[in-house]
Amino acid sequence: MALPFARSLCLCRWGAKRLGVAAAEARRGISFKLEEKTAHSSLVLFRGDTGVKYGMVGLEPTKLALNVERFREWAVVLADTAVTSGRHYWEVTVKRSQQFRIGVADVDMSRDSCIGVDDRSWVFTYAQRKWHTMFAKEKAPIEGIGQPEKVGLLLEYEAQKLSLVDVSRVAVVHTLQTDFRGPVVPAFALWDGELLTHSGLEVPEGL
Repeated sequence: MALPFARSLCLCRWGAKRLGVAAAEARRGISFKLEEKTAHSSLVLFRGDTGVKYGMVGLEPTKLALNVERFREWAVVLADTAVTSGRHYWEVTVKRSQQFRIGVADVDMSRDSCIGVDDRSWVFTYAQRKWHTMFAKEKAPIEGIGQPEKVGLLLEYEAQKLSLVDVSRVAVVHTLQTDFRGPVVPAFALWDGELLTHSGLEVPEGL
């Protein structure tokens, strides 16, 4: 028996809506918070562990829970969610920071190192009003993007790529070719000001 036209139309719209939701979920990247147990003692998390601020003195190390996950030498914090596949996009709002690094790192990178210094992290660094890529202490300048208020990061795991995105133009500014060998996590380092993360976002069209 044929369905009434109105019901058929309703089912078609419902199916299209479900397909649209599924497509949006497929485009949506990881949702993460910053992992307090990894944060160096000079860093303080805020806004539900989605933001991090630098303090010259910071927290008293003796008052922090002892654990092997915490960065001991450098002002670094990692996210709490690892990536092993897919395309993921997140953004970072920069507040009063003139020196920071953003990127990804192996989940088990040395806690005595800093992101960008070893060969198990890939970052974009901003300092002295200039952008650079940084990997294993090697830097390369990035052109075409000025002092940031908000920037995006696009991680393409299978393609082994990490890209810096100009949010205002929704355009890739620079892409790092990576060498992922296992799970990686969003990673952040800063020496002044604040960084606020925005995750669980869809990959913008055109990227």
